[in-house]
Amino acid sequence: MLVREVMTSPPITIEADGTISSALKLLDEAKITALPVLDRAGSIVGIVSEADLVQDSALLEDRVPLTAVRTTTESPPRRVTDVMTHLVVTVRPNDELTVAVELMWSSLMKSLPVVDRGEVVGVISRSDVIHLLAARDDRIRAEVRELLVVECADWEVSVQDGVVTVTGPADEHERRIAAVLAGTVRGTLAVRLR
Repeated sequence: MLVREVMTSPPITIEADGTISSALKLLDEAKITALPVLDRAGSIVGIVSEADLVQDSALLEDRVPLTAVRTTTESPPRRVTDVMTHLVVTVRPNDELTVAVELMWSSLMKSLPVVDRGEVVGVISRSDVIHLLAARDDRIRAEVRELLVVECADWEVSVQDGVVTVTGPADEHERRIAAVLAGTVRGTLAVRLR
């Protein structure tokens, strides 16, 4: 399976000179955990995540800081570039999903920008992978059922954790065909005939 089949697209991004508050609002409204950060030309220059923003202890402070009392000039709002991660791990749309999962695991990143020819075309996150895995058995069942209906409408199909159980006619030839067809569906780990 390829990254492009699982990634969220189009990506929600923010410019490096965007404010911290705008990044917080985007994360909250979209219910995501990270934003690719772009320069004015649209090239990726970083990523800002929940962790980057939560580490900004000034955001969590309820009292007025002493510096605000002492200064008479307006301080500019803090920018995404001040807190973002500058070293960005990316993947390409045609990379295998396993490559993205391995990068997320080894880099401890929850989300990876997907870049094609210098342009951010999507984001793949752990939650995208979880969603795929949670729906895997239903997808496999539907695909196996569709293949078997062509041969015989009497087949029943169930799937648990990638293991396909096919129940149907007693004809040995039909059963072998059913096993082969079920085994061709992506994600099938084993086939049981009953």
